[in-house]
Amino acid sequence: QVQLVESGGGSVQAGGSLRLSCEVSGVTDSSGRMGWFRQAPGNEREGVAVFLPGERTTWSAASVEGRVTISQDSAKNTFYLSMTNLKPEDTGTYYCAYGSGDDYSFPPNEDEYPYWGQGTQVTVSS
Repeated sequence: QVQLVESGGGSVQAGGSLRLSCEVSGVTDSSGRMGWFRQAPGNEREGVAVFLPGERTTWSAASVEGRVTISQDSAKNTFYLSMTNLKPEDTGTYYCAYGSGDDYSFPPNEDEYPYWGQGTQVTVSS
């Protein structure tokens, strides 16, 4: 059973930084990818970034491009989303999600990720 456990959210002022972590267990497929999504109050969930470690490929939404870095610590089975120069519009609940196989797209579709973390809150104040 694949499980994802998130951590690292918090409250910061505009211009600050945060690093979100997503520890993954139960993965046996080497073709996996990690997606990061967020949902602001009253908004639909949107894709923020995708990391395909096997292809060394990353994608990020235009709204965060240049401000996010996606990385992986294989020894810890943990993926990271590092965000800098945070803006109030970055406020929301952030989710990591795991999927595998060749059926994926940019921006990511939630249906392509069957496994999800519990979400972590990011609040950016002006």
